[in-house]
Amino acid sequence: MAYQWYPGHMTKAFRMMKEDIKLIDLVIELLDARAPLSSRNPDIDRLGQGRFRIIILNKSDLADENVNSEWTRYFTEKGYTVVGINARNGDGIGRIKPAIQKACREKIERDRARGIMNRPVRAMVAGIPNVGKSTFINSIAGKAATKTGNKPGVTKGKQWIKLNKNVELLDTPGVLWPKFDDERTGRILAFLGSINDDIIEKRELACEFITHMMSECGYNGLIGERYGISEGKKPYEILNDIALARNCLLKGGEPDPDRAANLLIDDFRSGRLGRISLEKP
Repeated sequence: MAYQWYPGHMTKAFRMMKEDIKLIDLVIELLDARAPLSSRNPDIDRLGQGRFRIIILNKSDLADENVNSEWTRYFTEKGYTVVGINARNGDGIGRIKPAIQKACREKIERDRARGIMNRPVRAMVAGIPNVGKSTFINSIAGKAATKTGNKPGVTKGKQWIKLNKNVELLDTPGVLWPKFDDERTGRILAFLGSINDDIIEKRELACEFITHMMSECGYNGLIGERYGISEGKKPYEILNDIALARNCLLKGGEPDPDRAANLLIDDFRSGRLGRISLEKP
């Protein structure tokens, strides 16, 4: 199945971001640590050209720890300041403000040379839907500065948040791009929950997730261990076994693969299935 989602409000949001970039010194780009390339909007990357840049690998607690290190090295070698965080519990948040000072050192020194003191760094926080931008801002600001939610599209308009006298953040809506380069990207974004679940056939998505996790990523044993089943079967058979193991049944005792699909995808997204990275550098 080809996954694609680009509602009209994203066109408006990106147009607004292109206007706001004129005010911005720094682009803080949040990526999902489980799939940093697939969760990287190429339009945001192009928008940030000519600005100081920070890459935030959010949800790093849900990703394979060794692969996190590979991605940090990958982006660092490309010249980005990189920080891995868990915005939900604040892990890694303490490294953000020093990272901002490091990334914008040239601007700060240039202002100082011109006699401009205490002009705040203006940073745009950008990323795709459901990557955790609002949770990140609330965590770094130490208060509920923005609305948050576990569905893509909670942030609809722009919001400025003053961290301190040195840094101001611009929160922006999560935006995808009009057409994915390949079906694999759309599939991974659907796994992550960055595409509206209401337009997705979850049973098919779960079967594709099983194949991707085992065949492409090599995570064999996690599903068997989680649900107490054998993995040596076809994806739809594994889904039926999950349904039987977790009492996801239809009338008459038949397995309910739709409920099992929701359970499997939720367990992956929450980390209950284990620390899983969906792609490597």
